[in-house]
Amino acid sequence: MEITTERLVVKPAGPEYLESTFAYASDPVVTHFMMHLPVASVEEQRERLERAAEEWKAANPHALEFVILMNGWHIGGLTLYIISEDRHEAELAWILGRDYWHKGIAYEAVTALIDYARREWHIHRFIAQCDAENTASEQLMKRLGMHFVSCLGGRKNRSSNEERQELTYEILF
Repeated sequence: MEITTERLVVKPAGPEYLESTFAYASDPVVTHFMMHLPVASVEEQRERLERAAEEWKAANPHALEFVILMNGWHIGGLTLYIISEDRHEAELAWILGRDYWHKGIAYEAVTALIDYARREWHIHRFIAQCDAENTASEQLMKRLGMHFVSCLGGRKNRSSNEERQELTYEILF
């Protein structure tokens, strides 16, 4: 499967994207607000991509990892986590290499994935979460038409031992 937009191609992630994924997934600036990043090694990233490729083969996958390509270059990723038993609710996550920030790319990619997931998988509720200090992600959630749900404590980002606040936004169709 492949989702195309004016500038982007969004398609399943796999081990063939090891080097390009590792480049942004290990960048401490890019991953500063992430719960499960940065990756510690190329081997850890390889294992993650192998699991992602296997998940795509499952009859009812729960975590679908995508790559974002622009002009043939892998510049970021998206994840769609199925979060309900009836498979009509999902959580969205995104990451972009820092050279691609503030260009509308995440908005374009996430919008395309939402449209595809609504049409092909009949998902009607999407949530997204971010560190309360990640203003760029919060602004993207608002731009996507998502509405604030909660701000809760207890978040731990991988790059910090500090307990953080987590924002949750949602959109219903």
